[in-house]
Amino acid sequence: MTDLFHSGTGRSQGRPGTLCASASRVSRRVAWLLAAVIVSSAHAAPPQPTDDPQASPIWHKVRASLFDGRTVLPAPKGMLVLDAPTRAIDAAVVPIAIKAHLPAGATEYVTRLYLIIDSNPSPISAIFQLTRDSGRPEVETRVRIDGYSFVRAIAETSDGKLYATTRFVKASGGCSAPPGGDQAAAMASLGRMHMRVDGDLKGSEPVLAQLTISHPNHSGLAMDQVSRQFTPALYVRKVDVTYGGRPVFSADVDFSMSENPSFRFYFVPHANAELAASVTDSSGRNFTALQTQPLAPQ
Repeated sequence: MTDLFHSGTGRSQGRPGTLCASASRVSRRVAWLLAAVIVSSAHAAPPQPTDDPQASPIWHKVRASLFDGRTVLPAPKGMLVLDAPTRAIDAAVVPIAIKAHLPAGATEYVTRLYLIIDSNPSPISAIFQLTRDSGRPEVETRVRIDGYSFVRAIAETSDGKLYATTRFVKASGGCSAPPGGDQAAAMASLGRMHMRVDGDLKGSEPVLAQLTISHPNHSGLAMDQVSRQFTPALYVRKVDVTYGGRPVFSADVDFSMSENPSFRFYFVPHANAELAASVTDSSGRNFTALQTQPLAPQ
């Protein structure tokens, strides 16, 4: 496993790309969608594992708005896997993995993976954007889940088709849980990033990368146990990763991500290319990280 990055703060120096521009459009769209969904979900009755996931009023609104009425098909067996615990040990740190598998020889590829958590105050929890240079359409992260909820993964392919799978997770209070560490220290290290890469960086097969961002990811729903005041919202909104100047991973996210957001994803390596990450939070701060050495296994 190779540690590739140092981190810095300031305005983004990242290179523009089609993935980044597309993600910006998605961000603007999601912002107004969330306002409508949050209001409508405020008084919804708690779901139960025996409920029909397709009957969820929140899902109806998200599907109609986010996908403009397009058909969302049940994913064929083995095509889309959503790994999530049946019952969360810690509702503020719930491991989630989304893995898509297209048939051998398919000309299409997965362009987006959506993560919807029905019971969260902000159900549209993440939109991950991928390219052919991503190599493998798989993403792992950690999320907050605020109550018993259907959790949905939707894969969008390059021909415009949508496929979905659903899990039910029992959790409570994840979005309103107090921070897990010293907040003064958290703010002092705000925006520091750490990237690790696992695999043969001289080969042609996709390799696994993990990006961890030092950020409290305040939801605005947690009460400070000393002051008894709600901690203002401050959370990561955008993550863009490029390799050799070409986009390989992008995430449009919000406070559904756990404290110190972490993402595992794949990219296809090329010799001596530069791996760069850019992160923007809800205050407009931008943080960047660049490799400091040629890509070579250690």
